[in-house]
Amino acid sequence: MQINIDLLSKVPIYVQVIDQIKHKIAAGTLQPGDQLPTVRQMAADLRVNFNTIARAYRMLDEEGLISTQHGRGTYILAPASEANGETLRRQDLDWLTRHFLNESANLEYSAEEVHRVFEQHMKNWLEAGSPPPEHNEQE
Repeated sequence: MQINIDLLSKVPIYVQVIDQIKHKIAAGTLQPGDQLPTVRQMAADLRVNFNTIARAYRMLDEEGLISTQHGRGTYILAPASEANGETLRRQDLDWLTRHFLNESANLEYSAEEVHRVFEQHMKNWLEAGSPPPEHNEQE
């Protein structure tokens, strides 16, 4: 499972792990019943402290998104209800937006520049009925 950690981010590593796992669940990349790497394996893969991943898993478990079964592993749970699935989707959209804004700030774009470009893409999306392509065709 691909998790990307930004060591320069002001967001704690355990929160980055939680957010990315939630994103993968909301996007359907992780399905109910899918097994997550062990805490030790993910910590080794990401080159972070074991306790950092343990904290992320514990918090995901407390939210009812995963279940750790001693001796068997950690698995993605089905949403308790459709409302919980929709809440997860809204939280994911919020995370994506915050991630975009923080990345833009890290690249030293002004809020005005980001707003102008975002507004233009939103206008195009509303007019075309579909979002813009991820990559500019000129690339």
